[in-house]
Amino acid sequence: MLRLAGSLMHEGATTAAVDAAAHAAVVDAGAYPSLLLYQGLFPKSICTSINNVMAHGIPDECIGALPRPLAVINSGMGVNLSALSNKRPLQAGDILNIDVTVYLNGFHGDCSAIPLQISWLQFARPSTVCEPGAPFSVIADTIGRVAIEARFAVSPDMCGHGIGRDFHCAPIVHHVPNHAARDFTLEPGMAFTIEPNLCQGSPAFTMWPDTWTVVTQDGGRSAQYEETLLVTADGIEIVTKFDN
Repeated sequence: MLRLAGSLMHEGATTAAVDAAAHAAVVDAGAYPSLLLYQGLFPKSICTSINNVMAHGIPDECIGALPRPLAVINSGMGVNLSALSNKRPLQAGDILNIDVTVYLNGFHGDCSAIPLQISWLQFARPSTVCEPGAPFSVIADTIGRVAIEARFAVSPDMCGHGIGRDFHCAPIVHHVPNHAARDFTLEPGMAFTIEPNLCQGSPAFTMWPDTWTVVTQDGGRSAQYEETLLVTADGIEIVTKFDN
């Protein structure tokens, strides 16, 4: 489903069109889009977060000509105009995170990506240090090293989570160092997501009045990659892994 949604991204496309296609594909596969009416409120089947939108962007059909965030940042006009990046068709140079979660056979599966090779290079490493018995702190430690190398800031507020029969449950997976995480170990049977959010500038955020869309306060771009991991007696299985 994530691959399908990504294939529909092109200049001039609306995120609502991507959402509609993803919704149809999920339903045709006999599954349910977990995001739709999540907590009785979320209005779409996927999240589409463009440029400075850190998370939970709502797909829409807006077709107005709005300024690109990078131009706004360069002009010094501030964050108010740059926050409009999620309310227009896709433009050349945009980066778009697509977040897809489906419910099938009693379980949820959660993943997201942006169509840039760097997103895989930056975010795939945390899963390689996970193994049964390892402290959860190895995840944040690895992400921190990657972020420093790339000169990005990691959001301390965007966390991974347990997943399974419930969409969100324990454990909370921190992406920045946390003392409690050093005493909590990965055990067989656990399923959780890793979904760090790396920011071009400050990770401080503002939430839109829709109570879902989270944007960077300084208008800087952000990028996120998410995968669902299952801890087994033999190691780690990335259950949302796809070839490309």
